[in-house]
Amino acid sequence: MQQQPQSQQKPHLLRGLNARHIRFIALGSAIGTGLFYGSAAAIQAAGPAVLLAYLIGGAAVFIVMRALGEMAVRNPVSGSFGSYARQYLGPLAGFITGWTYTFEMVIVALADVTAFGIYMGLWYPDVPRWIWVMSIICFIAAMNLCHVRFFGEMEFWLSLIKVVAIIAMMIAGAGIIFFGFGHAFPATGLENLWSHGGFAPNGWQGVVASLGIVMFAFGGVEIIGVTAAEAQNPKKVIPQAINTIPLRIVLFYVCTLAVLMAIFPWNSFGQQGSPFVLIFSGLGIPSAANVLNLIVISASISAINSDIFGAGRMMYGMAKEGMAPKSFQRIASNGVPWMTVVVMGAALMVAVVLNYLMPEQIFVLIASLAAFATVWVWIMILLAHFSMRRGLSAQARQTIEFPVPLWPVAPLLTLLFMGVVIAVMGMFEETRIALIAGLVWLALLTVVWYARVKKNVTVAVTE
Repeated sequence: MQQQPQSQQKPHLLRGLNARHIRFIALGSAIGTGLFYGSAAAIQAAGPAVLLAYLIGGAAVFIVMRALGEMAVRNPVSGSFGSYARQYLGPLAGFITGWTYTFEMVIVALADVTAFGIYMGLWYPDVPRWIWVMSIICFIAAMNLCHVRFFGEMEFWLSLIKVVAIIAMMIAGAGIIFFGFGHAFPATGLENLWSHGGFAPNGWQGVVASLGIVMFAFGGVEIIGVTAAEAQNPKKVIPQAINTIPLRIVLFYVCTLAVLMAIFPWNSFGQQGSPFVLIFSGLGIPSAANVLNLIVISASISAINSDIFGAGRMMYGMAKEGMAPKSFQRIASNGVPWMTVVVMGAALMVAVVLNYLMPEQIFVLIASLAAFATVWVWIMILLAHFSMRRGLSAQARQTIEFPVPLWPVAPLLTLLFMGVVIAVMGMFEETRIALIAGLVWLALLTVVWYARVKKNVTVAVTE
């Protein structure tokens, strides 16, 4: 084991993330643009019944994360579910999964940097949005080139800001609902949840229509698996982080939106400005719009930070397996795969062009594409987990350290639900183009695999 000189010549990923970092990295990905900016579209589709969509979607995401957690605790590697798909489903599945996750992170980051440009427009309406988009890409890329512990600390504090803000909003909202706090609100009670066309004004079709946006909102939580290779104690911190997901979903999505819809009629969303701003301004807080704008900006920066980290680590893991260019394995002396950060920054420059050419239509298209990529990755995680379980002996199954609950019923129902979400995207005109684009992406990856990548992977595995 006397390999010290060689290890100095070949830097490697460092285990610099503790439990606090990993919990908030996952929180940073899951709570951001989808809640602050995208939830209004989901509410308009389903009305108050959107709460059911978030609960059902949240339960499905929890099962996916438990499946990923079981594999990550058993084998914490930098490629995470991309490596698990290769190991348990075959090299082609691993290639498609890894690159689709990278695609997902690029698309989600495009949405986040676009939202950042929109938020900055409140303060600087005369500055073109693409300038802000380019600025934040350069800033976040620079942050990701620092030591992983610095990244974890930055993500912790950025996520903490939005967590505190959401909790404050819920407390203030509860006061408004039951006591009529503030100068602009009478006590409303909970009647608004069923007084404007009923709890499900658009029926079950509305709930189904909202699923794509709901799943987009949850996209990114799977980054917990990607952090396993840099966690100080993955067998302890990964289960802890995953087991907090149900509470986070209920608290930060269901409770937040329930409070908002109890105060404001669901059919008024988007007509009077941000309901978050209206709550704080109605309570007499000076510069409420500026305060909230600062909060949502920190939320979008946090999400972009996690997106670049997750995609970079996935590309690094794929490069080690011959599924991405070898240059992606280059690691700086501080343990950061710097080449993948540079590649992600360059890829996000597409957002600069899109925000210059089509600033109004970009968000819905990006959200739908991200939802497809997200759900596809979750499906592959579940299939890899099924394959792993099938390959274990009865004795080995008894020794699993972090087993999925209600096996195999819960994973099977979750897999069925994910299939329904994919099918739903084809039912509605707004999301159909994203489904077509997603299927074309999968077809292109398959062609690239057989034309260019397959022989390289064979070499990489045999070396």
